[in-house]
Formats: sequence, structure tokens, C-alpha cells
Amino acid sequence: MVSDQLLFYPEKVMKEAEPADIAAEMFRRVFAALRLGTAAPPVQVRYRPFANARSSIRLQGGGLQVQISDILENAPPFVLEALAHILLAKLYRRRVSPSHAREYRQYLNTTEIRQTVQKVRATRGRKLMAPAKGGHYDLELIFNELNFAYFFGLMARPDLGWSVRSSRSTLGHYDWSHNAIVINKLLDSGSVPRLALEYVMFHEMLHVRYPVEHAGLRRRIHTPQFKEAERKFSGYQEAKKLLRSLSGR
Repeated sequence: MVSDQLLFYPEKVMKEAEPADIAAEMFRRVFAALRLGTAAPPVQVRYRPFANARSSIRLQGGGLQVQISDILENAPPFVLEALAHILLAKLYRRRVSPSHAREYRQYLNTTEIRQTVQKVRATRGRKLMAPAKGGHYDLELIFNELNFAYFFGLMARPDLGWSVRSSRSTLGHYDWSHNAIVINKLLDSGSVPRLALEYVMFHEMLHVRYPVEHAGLRRRIHTPQFKEAERKFSGYQEAKKLLRSLSGR
């Protein structure tokens, strides 16, 4: 939690001061507490309408320029202090305190903040993807077939599309903020067996069916129910082998 030394604003001043000014003072106090061997440079903090909860810091013109997502504009002081420790430690290549990292992650993982981030991403962010009908495979057809085969045709179809760029590490993903399944365009090829693509699509459909579970700092993406359902895919083992060979290639 916030140390006594860093509780620098009386309650009345906290209510009257601008959030950016309060944040700048917090960064100055944390800078001094870290004993970085130099006087704290001027600090300018700006809350920005980012599409997520990201923040950044850099040295420019002899001062610290800090940009913080406006999602955190009304965050409690201990969260702001934790963020200041994290950003300053990274800027000056110091070890990030596990306690500050934990406090910050716990706050971001609260139901209220997760819901806010989801709404912000949906309204401010853009989901870049190519149309579902590719050069070789049509994702809508594959989704519909899997929907009737495994979900009784009851799953509402999210937005479907191919990735704009190829990736060797991510074959597909479900973006819950935009309710969209995006499949790696590397799989849109006649050399890729249909079974491999069907399995990737089925995997992402399971993410629609079984949302991520949050408990404290834990974020469970593949729940036991998810894994059990995944093993019911017809040709499960063969599909896994195909994907391993594709990744190897």
C-alpha cells in the first residue's frame, strides 16, 4: 500500500487538484524515494484516451513525459504509486518491485476495470482483419459446419476474418472486446489440410463458449471445461500433429 511518506496531499487538496498534477507530484516523490542519484527532473503527466490501460514514460527535453490511459484517471493513490514505481524502474533499468507489480496487476484485474477496458477497446479500438472469404477457404462456411456439429447450431456467429499479417506464433485468436475470431492467413492455402484449419477455428469457438476466468492475480484462459470440450474434436490427435508440422515448416 502507499507509504506514509507518499501520502502528500490532504483530502481537500486531493479533491481540488487536477488528476494530472496529483500524478506528477506522485512521480516526483517516487523518483526521490528510488534514490536514482540525481534530482528529480520536471514531470509532465497527461491522461490520454488510449484504447487500453497502457501507460508510457520517456525522458525528453530534460524532463519526464508520462502518458497514462484515462482509464486510470480516478485510480486510488496506491495504484498510481505502484505505476510510478514500475515506469520509473523500467526507464532507469532498475528491478521492478514485486509488491508494486502485484498491486498494479490486482487493480487491473478487478471486475470493474476489466469491464471498463473491454468497453474502451470496443469503442476506441479498431479490429483489423481481412474478409472471411479467403483465397482458398471460407471461414463462415467452416464456422457454420462446426457450429452445427459441436454446438447444435446455437452459437451466435462472431465477426470472422483472416489476419492482415502472417504470424508463425499465433494461428488464431478470439478478441472478446470486438467479439471477433481472427485466423492466421497462413492457413488460407491449398497446402494446409482442412482438418488443421477446422481445429484452429474450433479452438477459438471454444474461447467464445468458455470465457477467461479471473481470480485474484490468476487468469485462466484454458479452463478444465475448455480442455475437456477440446478433446471431443473429431480428429483431435491428427489435427494436433498437423499443426505441429505446420509450425515446424
